[in-house]
Amino acid sequence: MGADDHREQAESQGIISIAIVTVSDTRTAETDISGQTIRELSEAAGHAIVNYRIVKDEPDQVQTALDDFADGTAQLVIFSGGTGIAKRDRTYDVISRALEKTLPGFGEIFRMLSYEEVGAAAMLSRATAGVYRGTVVVSTPGSTNAVKVAMEKLILPEIQHLAWELTR
Repeated sequence: MGADDHREQAESQGIISIAIVTVSDTRTAETDISGQTIRELSEAAGHAIVNYRIVKDEPDQVQTALDDFADGTAQLVIFSGGTGIAKRDRTYDVISRALEKTLPGFGEIFRMLSYEEVGAAAMLSRATAGVYRGTVVVSTPGSTNAVKVAMEKLILPEIQHLAWELTR
């Protein structure tokens, strides 16, 4: 079977349950534009947000959110923020250690798409994705533009396919 056949079968997944985690020392529910963007784009595509949390850029808080949301309630957990190389950017470190299976193509394609928009600065992103405890986990930069690129060009076009692959 080819990718098109897989996508066709994956449509049976229907509504995908999504958890959103924003990693930031400064954002609140009111100022979390990237988290709101993930919610709006997901819901517009017909999917359900089942959990949402803002955590500080602290490894233990990122790990706790990952463990809490990979409990079977959400089929997909999207982390936003903490993927750069600044001292406080720790999301990638926590998630990359936890992933049982990685999807290196996500980060590679994300950086390629970002390069088209921001040039060589795209190499500073440590966007990543994979599987943890039977849940798809995606980690994107925290900028609203980065979230839109990830959601519109990568995550939403393959969301049902991603969920379906975990059930077969």
